[in-house]
Amino acid sequence: MVLKRTSRWRALGASVGVLSLGLALAPASAATPAHDGPEQAAVQTVAAPAGDVLKSDNIKHVANLPKQEPFNTLEAFGTDIAFKGDHAYVGNYDGFVVYDIKNPKKPSVLTQVACPGGQGDVSISGNLLFLSVDYPRTNDTCTSQSTTAADPNGWEGMRIFDVSNPAEPRYVSAIDTACGSHTNTLVPDKAGKDVYIYVSSYGPRAEFPHCQPPHDQISIIKVPLANPAEPVLVDAPVLFPDGGNPGSGTVSQTTGCHDITAFPEKDIAAGACMGDGVLLDISDREKPRVIEQVRDDVNFAFWHSATFNNEGTKVVFTDELGGGGAATCNAKTGPTRGANGIYDLTGSGDDAKLEFRSYYKIPRHQADTENCVAHNGSLIPTKDGDYMVQAWYQGGVSVWDFTDSANPKEIGYFDRTAFNPEKLSTAGSWSAYYYNGHIYSSGIQEGLDVLEINDPRTNNAKSVKFAEFNPQTQPVYQR
Repeated sequence: MVLKRTSRWRALGASVGVLSLGLALAPASAATPAHDGPEQAAVQTVAAPAGDVLKSDNIKHVANLPKQEPFNTLEAFGTDIAFKGDHAYVGNYDGFVVYDIKNPKKPSVLTQVACPGGQGDVSISGNLLFLSVDYPRTNDTCTSQSTTAADPNGWEGMRIFDVSNPAEPRYVSAIDTACGSHTNTLVPDKAGKDVYIYVSSYGPRAEFPHCQPPHDQISIIKVPLANPAEPVLVDAPVLFPDGGNPGSGTVSQTTGCHDITAFPEKDIAAGACMGDGVLLDISDREKPRVIEQVRDDVNFAFWHSATFNNEGTKVVFTDELGGGGAATCNAKTGPTRGANGIYDLTGSGDDAKLEFRSYYKIPRHQADTENCVAHNGSLIPTKDGDYMVQAWYQGGVSVWDFTDSANPKEIGYFDRTAFNPEKLSTAGSWSAYYYNGHIYSSGIQEGLDVLEINDPRTNNAKSVKFAEFNPQTQPVYQR
């Protein structure tokens, strides 16, 4: 999401978080919250989701668990999700929440870790949870205060937690990265001894000492699984030596990447990098190379995220027109802007090409008080065809078919009416992912929704089970 990630917000800093946990860099329990005085402010809490639910007949709304105190404020956005076993780890601008999803009909909050830093993108590997910090803080602890990007002593980057006991996450270590970490992508090494974290960030300015232009790069962190207290920044490769897309009035300038999705089975990754979409060779995890670069200066404003199909022969790129805070799912904006772009991946190796095939956008117009645009989603692991579930903010959750790359179509949806019918407000589904038979949606304001799709085209996916799932680290399932 681009919201609050502009240079203006980096300059001012962001006032987030009401409660913080006293977690030092040495392992410490995250079970007991404590008031963090200077961060206290009058905040508006969020009630349980109201309004009508519109949905297709093949979608069942299994459960909703509203945001819980202290994350039940308008400022505490629910964000991305990583899964392990019977638990969903959901990022939040103020930290993260661990949900028990053993019974999808009755999800519960196992624990909440207040550790402010904005965005709160999450990945998980074994007993380690990786959390992105995207707003400048006074230090790397969970008791830090917000500061400005111009602060030479400010800190942004990655925090690492031990979640071997999901009920009591323990802070392990942290490492700073240039321009912080807007998103992070876990890439396992081939020997199974380490994991790599590809950190995407952007928004440099000359007056930001830790975020200097041109910043045409990503950061690569190596985390030894046997010693996660010693993460290492191994490189910050420049992906755009020519500067990338220079941008225009409607197209973002490329000053880094927004998100990367890895496909380790084929040693490739797809990068959504503001004004550019790229295909990367990641056969050498420490030296990713751009092997294909595409642009769409007519319809794409901000290349936001990517999803492969199961064979790694297609890539769906999303365009976050309006930064996630605008109403763009309406007749005025039209069917191609703020949409997905579907590309076939042809050729192989350094000769691989991304060939554009079509756009997909939800076919249901939303109100002008509803922020709506293409956002995070994942494949549904079907036996045949290419199906995907995807979040569209207040456009809800869409299930769609891109088996025919040139003719995608929606086959199911779940959509609430406007969070605030009186004015444009930031709400809706941030991430919607299929995991072990159900769809889990992280709502910015709505909490956790659990959905089930009953459709002959997707029902066989219910038999596919993963022990661990990071949507931006795509596994291959057996057809």
